Amino acid sequence: MKSTVLGTGAWGTTLAQIIVDAGHEVLLWGRNVSVVDEINAAHTNEKFLPSIALPEEVRATSDLAAALSYSDLIIVAIPAQTLRENLQSWLPHLTSQKRLISTLKGIEAGTHSRMTEIMVDELNLSLDSIGLLTGPNLAGELSLRQPAGAVAASTNPLIVNELIELFTNPYFRVYPSQDLVGCELAGATKSVIALAVGMAIGLGYGENTQSMIITRGLGEVARFGIGYGADPLTNLGLAGMGDLVASCGSALSRNRTFGEALGRTGSMSEASVIMPKTVEGVASARSIRELAHRVGVEVPIIEVVSDVVSGSMTPAAAMEHLKTVSLRAELS
Repeated sequence: MKSTVLGTGAWGTTLAQIIVDAGHEVLLWGRNVSVVDEINAAHTNEKFLPSIALPEEVRATSDLAAALSYSDLIIVAIPAQTLRENLQSWLPHLTSQKRLISTLKGIEAGTHSRMTEIMVDELNLSLDSIGLLTGPNLAGELSLRQPAGAVAASTNPLIVNELIELFTNPYFRVYPSQDLVGCELAGATKSVIALAVGMAIGLGYGENTQSMIITRGLGEVARFGIGYGADPLTNLGLAGMGDLVASCGSALSRNRTFGEALGRTGSMSEASVIMPKTVEGVASARSIRELAHRVGVEVPIIEVVSDVVSGSMTPAAAMEHLKTVSLRAELS
């Protein structure tokens, strides 16, 4: 199989490695010419994956037309909040035969749209030509070929099967799901819960507090998804619980790391200096809160995180507020 990966960051580069290790061909696309040249010449990407030797078969280009004409299977691995503007620039090169695969975990600020909804809106595509790859997939570990699992979701079973074939290799297992909405909402929402766990760590709270936030956070993720028609069982699998545990429990998680900096400093600006990389939970928190309120779902953890990232509440005040939330509001 041939595929194109759009994005030469840590995740896009790792996806390319996984595809090659599964025995398939791939072409990476990125705007940073120096990163592209390094991947092709040295088979490394030191800026995003330090000390990782990439397979020689991983090739990259900065030529968008060449990348999009390389294959009909287009895998998107860019920051979620940039998707719409990128799709508008890609549109002239996309034909009706293309299948687009989102690997993004976020909700668009302002419109409150899921990533696959943006793809449908901007490209006038049928939902049956879109898929999603999600799960507990930290690029820093996967690039070392440590065993991991993921979920391929789509309303189209053929795309699900195609993704399973494309990505499954000796260290990466891919499982099928038809619950596209549930998988996508879980992937976006867990980032906000990971921010809360990070804030608790930064404030000096221990494992009991972290466990409470993770567990009650899973309840919020599940209720939120169910409010939009998700299968409740999705939240017990890799796309739900699996992704939540990895994001909340690993120092490799950008959301948890940013939350820690936020808890220690009490300042969004200072935390942004400490963790300057894209943090999807920060951008998505307010939109997820709004979407939850639209379907009458109580999400107290998400609400305080939204208040903290908007500057209307300190991390310390957020933790104090969670101690006073009605128990009835937190019942699953």
